[in-house]
Amino acid sequence: ALTVRFITRRFIGDYDPTLEMIYRHVAVIDGEVVHFEILDTAGQEEDSLQIEEKIKWGDGFAVVYSVTDRCSFDEVMRLCFLISHLHGSPRRGGGAEQPPVVVVGNKKDLQFDRMVSTEDGQNLCRALKLPFFEIS
Repeated sequence: ALTVRFITRRFIGDYDPTLEMIYRHVAVIDGEVVHFEILDTAGQEEDSLQIEEKIKWGDGFAVVYSVTDRCSFDEVMRLCFLISHLHGSPRRGGGAEQPPVVVVGNKKDLQFDRMVSTEDGQNLCRALKLPFFEIS
């Protein structure tokens, strides 16, 4: 839903969160035309080889978890480690600059269902030295 909202500027209520999709989008950022190709993995359970291939494919990452799902939050550290490891490996040219990564806590509006505090997200991102945002 986050990807669809970014592309369409609308919230789509009938979004199927289990479908993996590739979205193409063009935007003007700071006066420059940017072509996005966004892989929305939909958080599906996959084997480690599939996850590694998808991480190698990317040039930037938004690691999104639900503040109403502690298990999704618990995956953030593992995914950030994999991104750092795979993009810093000799197979990618060794010592290459790390891709941009941001951690996003979604569903901020569901306060009564919250299982992950804002402070938990902030503390994790402080330790990982990554930007952190909570959104709805």
